[in-house]
Amino acid sequence: MSVFVLRRVLTLLATLVGASLIIFLVLDALPGNAAQMLMGADASADAVRALTVKLGLDQPLAVRYLQWIRGLLSGDLGNSYVYGTPVASLIAERLVLTIPLAIMAMTITVTLALSAGIYTAANHNKLGDVGVMSLTQVGIALPNFWFAILLVLLFSVRLQWLSAGGFAGWEDGIWPGFKSLLLPAISLAVVQAAILARVTRSAVLEVLREDFVRTARAKGLGKREVLWRHVLRNAMIPVMTVMGLQFANLLAGTIVIENVFYLPGLGRLIFQSIANRDLIVVRNCVMLLAAMVVVVNFVVDVLYAFIDPRIKVHDL
Repeated sequence: MSVFVLRRVLTLLATLVGASLIIFLVLDALPGNAAQMLMGADASADAVRALTVKLGLDQPLAVRYLQWIRGLLSGDLGNSYVYGTPVASLIAERLVLTIPLAIMAMTITVTLALSAGIYTAANHNKLGDVGVMSLTQVGIALPNFWFAILLVLLFSVRLQWLSAGGFAGWEDGIWPGFKSLLLPAISLAVVQAAILARVTRSAVLEVLREDFVRTARAKGLGKREVLWRHVLRNAMIPVMTVMGLQFANLLAGTIVIENVFYLPGLGRLIFQSIANRDLIVVRNCVMLLAAMVVVVNFVVDVLYAFIDPRIKVHDL
């Protein structure tokens, strides 16, 4: 197991290095000049040139990349071109919202998906199976931003149970902040839950056809006991794989959903920084999202060996 973890750690580090190169090169290749954007269209060439030197944008590409990596390792992410404040503090302020939002959305996704997937597999080809799978098909087809607008119209405009946007903060307690994030979390979770429910159903049905399940039933174990004690653990490998991928989709989805609900999170910061060409903020935010996705998938890989003991280290 230690060899396996070491290999996965090395793969994680190599992936992070590759992601940093891609992020840096793609953003550097974008047209336009950050100094020109900040100074305005009427600024003189000398003023733009002076600001370019001040921001370090006149240095060679390799030098700027190494300086960025050195800053990442030391925690010094530089200052925002637009706000003039440290990028690290800007990101930290926004993570207070985005991380709870992602956790809430993932919790709703897993709860709905596992419940629906197990129920439909246990009632295969029955009315409940057909009904739930029809709903998941609708869920997959729904764009999350459109579903978010429907939720606002129903729960905010018509019923007036929840706010249509904004974030109450955590200063007054958990409940106001939780209410502010509930509709965005549901908007993010519905599509992912529909996909995961279908994967869970397929995985459980495949395991139910295995010989050891028939043997367990022949020994007198009830259907419910076989399902919860023997089937689920063996069916979790594909489910865990999809869950790791869905976490990446949830993080990407926050960029759209935070703008729909006017939430001051990391996704909205990225959107605003792209509009202002504040590339130093965009670069560090995207790198943070990439690192979170890589770490989550690393954890999923490590969990494989604990979920299914049949898997050998060399198979991973």
